[in-house]
Amino acid sequence: MSRVGRKPIKIPAGVKVSIHNGRVLVEGPKGKLEHPLPPGISAEVEDENLVTKRQSDEKNERALHGLTRSLLANAIHGVTQGFQKELDIVGIGYKAELKGKYLNLSLGYSHPIEFPVPQGITIKVERVARVIQNYAATVVITGIDKYRVGQIAADIRSLRTPDSYKGKGIRYSNEVIKLKEGKKGA
Repeated sequence: MSRVGRKPIKIPAGVKVSIHNGRVLVEGPKGKLEHPLPPGISAEVEDENLVTKRQSDEKNERALHGLTRSLLANAIHGVTQGFQKELDIVGIGYKAELKGKYLNLSLGYSHPIEFPVPQGITIKVERVARVIQNYAATVVITGIDKYRVGQIAADIRSLRTPDSYKGKGIRYSNEVIKLKEGKKGA
């Protein structure tokens, strides 16, 4: 049996979990999330815990058992505490500012980039003390859905991935860029 799948998920105070027609609805102080249950996987609330169970030991159901449990645990964590990703913008002349529902980015292209802020996601631009050469700003992305927060962070990062020679571009704040030496070092 799956080690991850059989672990119960503790339901904190203030969180309401309901299961209807193969869907799990999690409501908490930050919002609500709904997650579908795959075929062969069921979920039950037992003594302030959410437990996932599978019907058989087929390969597909074994694979989905732990995944479903992790996704439900992320939903409960999201509606209570939320998720956050930080992106550092590094480069001379690179800028980021929030204007209404758009994140305006100047990333060395001939035109500014307007990135729309999706509903349910909060984006802030701030300057944090970093020891990175040519540091410009930090973009903080927060929300209750771990997948959406991570996907939006990846979409913003893909607008200008870090350069391997000078290190400029958009990087995760915990990402380490190993710089190449270039022609003069050879």
